[in-house]
Amino acid sequence: MSEGETSSSSPGYRRLNLFISAWACLVIGTGIILYSESSPLLLAFAIPIAIAGIILLLIALRLPDEEDVDPAEIAAWEPDATILPEAGRVMYRIDTTLVEPIRTSILCGRCGNLEWVEGGKPKFFDCIICDVKLWEEDE
Repeated sequence: MSEGETSSSSPGYRRLNLFISAWACLVIGTGIILYSESSPLLLAFAIPIAIAGIILLLIALRLPDEEDVDPAEIAAWEPDATILPEAGRVMYRIDTTLVEPIRTSILCGRCGNLEWVEGGKPKFFDCIICDVKLWEEDE
């Protein structure tokens, strides 16, 4: 990863991941405790798992809320203009924004040309640099 990128488990999702882990530990631990029929070996595994779930839940509750993403940062995002490997035909990449203004980026895998169009995915697209038809949808 480059310097400005973050992974999916970085600060934005740390709290949610802790909540999911906590509830999973609590459900598994209490399930084993309730259905173990007093087996000492199963209880030796279940009790620490349930306690770990409680600890994770307390940690998740104490973490601050995730920071909102800056809309200007989202609007300024662009995919990397790289050449994509061919897999029997020309590859291309399409990214469409989900918030206004709706824009679509189209990356030609053959030459690495990146084009932006207003709105959603067009019905057809030809790369203006290498003059190859990327797709054409039937109506």
